[in-house]
Amino acid sequence: MKLPLMPKATAIWLIDNTSLSFSQISDFCGLHELEVQGIADGEVAVGMRGFDPVDNKQLTRKEIQRCENDSSAKLELISSEIIESLPPRKKDTKYTPLSLRQEKPFAILWLIKRYPSELSSSQIAKLTGSTKNTVEAIRNGTYREAVLEAKSPMDTGLCSYQDLEKALNRAKNKRDKAEAEKAKEDKEDKEVETSQI
Repeated sequence: MKLPLMPKATAIWLIDNTSLSFSQISDFCGLHELEVQGIADGEVAVGMRGFDPVDNKQLTRKEIQRCENDSSAKLELISSEIIESLPPRKKDTKYTPLSLRQEKPFAILWLIKRYPSELSSSQIAKLTGSTKNTVEAIRNGTYREAVLEAKSPMDTGLCSYQDLEKALNRAKNKRDKAEAEKAKEDKEDKEVETSQI
């Protein structure tokens, strides 16, 4: 179900400017009915300004009046062809809580010690949510702090076992492909040498 922009602010405006029931507002805004009641009582979203869905082309006055007259009716969001035609949003980088951020260097060191040649710096950076420069600094021993302890990134919650397995499989496939191409080139070179003799 599509929700309006800024649902709480929209709910505030609907409470203040319409005679819609709490259940109608909660259905439209995707909020719990008790939360809408809390907004009406002034306990939730204190100090937040209302967001007019009519001015912002999300609802029409006719739609609001229809639902005010029939308490069982549900508000319908105006559909926008422009919004519907937009491509799906790319997945954002995952958020790492503050408590786990100091664990990143230890997890990077663990991956470097365990898989020195298998995983590239960019793969380690992706697994731990760090940067390639940080991985390179830890690998070279030039990181700003001494990283003496190694901790598993799976145990600290920075990545899952499946993520590590996928990265290792990807690295193995890349290495196998490179070896096959090298073998093919060597074979072609030998054929050229024998044909010249």
